[in-house]
Amino acid sequence: MDMQLPEINGLEATELLREKGITTPIIALTANAFESDKSRCLKAGMDDFLSKPVNLKTFQSILEKYLPK
Repeated sequence: MDMQLPEINGLEATELLREKGITTPIIALTANAFESDKSRCLKAGMDDFLSKPVNLKTFQSILEKYLPK
Protein backbone atom coordinates (compact mmCIF):
# COMPACT_ATOMS: atom_id res chain seq x y z
CA MET A 1 0.00 0.00 0.00
CA ASP A 2 1.48 3.30 -1.08
CA MET A 3 1.14 5.75 1.78
CA GLN A 4 0.81 8.82 -0.47
CA LEU A 5 -2.31 8.06 -2.53
CA PRO A 6 -3.92 10.95 -4.43
CA GLU A 7 -7.43 10.81 -2.87
CA ILE A 8 -6.83 9.28 0.57
CA ASN A 9 -3.70 8.14 2.33
CA GLY A 10 -2.69 4.53 2.77
CA LEU A 11 -3.80 4.45 6.40
CA GLU A 12 -7.32 5.54 5.47
CA ALA A 13 -7.45 3.11 2.53
CA THR A 14 -6.34 0.23 4.74
CA GLU A 15 -8.90 1.05 7.41
CA LEU A 16 -11.67 1.13 4.77
CA LEU A 17 -10.57 -2.22 3.33
CA ARG A 18 -10.46 -3.83 6.77
CA GLU A 19 -13.90 -2.40 7.66
CA LYS A 20 -15.25 -4.14 4.54
CA GLY A 21 -13.84 -7.43 5.80
CA ILE A 22 -11.02 -7.68 3.29
CA THR A 23 -8.27 -9.85 4.76
CA THR A 24 -5.74 -9.74 1.91
CA PRO A 25 -2.28 -8.96 3.29
CA ILE A 26 -1.46 -5.26 3.09
CA ILE A 27 2.16 -4.15 3.18
CA ALA A 28 3.00 -0.48 3.73
CA LEU A 29 5.42 1.05 1.23
CA THR A 30 6.76 4.39 2.38
CA ALA A 31 9.81 6.63 2.57
CA ASN A 32 8.94 7.27 6.22
CA ALA A 33 11.11 4.77 8.07
CA PHE A 34 10.59 5.75 11.71
CA GLU A 35 9.30 3.19 14.20
CA SER A 36 6.31 5.48 14.83
CA ASP A 37 5.40 5.26 11.12
CA LYS A 38 5.53 1.48 11.27
CA SER A 39 3.37 1.46 14.40
CA ARG A 40 0.72 3.66 12.75
CA CYS A 41 0.61 1.36 9.72
CA LEU A 42 0.21 -1.77 11.81
CA LYS A 43 -2.41 -0.11 14.00
CA ALA A 44 -4.39 0.82 10.86
CA GLY A 45 -4.55 -2.87 9.94
CA MET A 46 -1.57 -3.38 7.68
CA ASP A 47 0.25 -6.67 8.00
CA ASP A 48 3.80 -5.47 7.44
CA PHE A 49 5.97 -2.49 6.61
CA LEU A 50 8.55 -1.82 3.90
CA SER A 51 10.50 1.44 3.74
CA LYS A 52 12.22 3.04 0.77
CA PRO A 53 14.77 2.60 -0.57
CA VAL A 54 13.67 -1.01 -0.74
CA ASN A 55 16.20 -3.59 0.35
CA LEU A 56 15.92 -6.59 -2.01
CA LYS A 57 16.43 -9.21 0.72
CA THR A 58 13.78 -7.62 2.92
CA PHE A 59 11.40 -7.38 -0.03
CA GLN A 60 11.92 -11.05 -0.89
CA SER A 61 11.41 -12.05 2.73
CA ILE A 62 8.10 -10.19 2.91
CA LEU A 63 6.92 -11.74 -0.37
CA GLU A 64 7.78 -15.22 0.88
CA LYS A 65 5.93 -14.54 4.11
CA TYR A 66 2.63 -13.60 2.46
CA LEU A 67 2.50 -15.24 -0.98
CA PRO A 68 1.37 -18.83 -1.32
CA LYS A 69 4.18 -21.26 -1.93
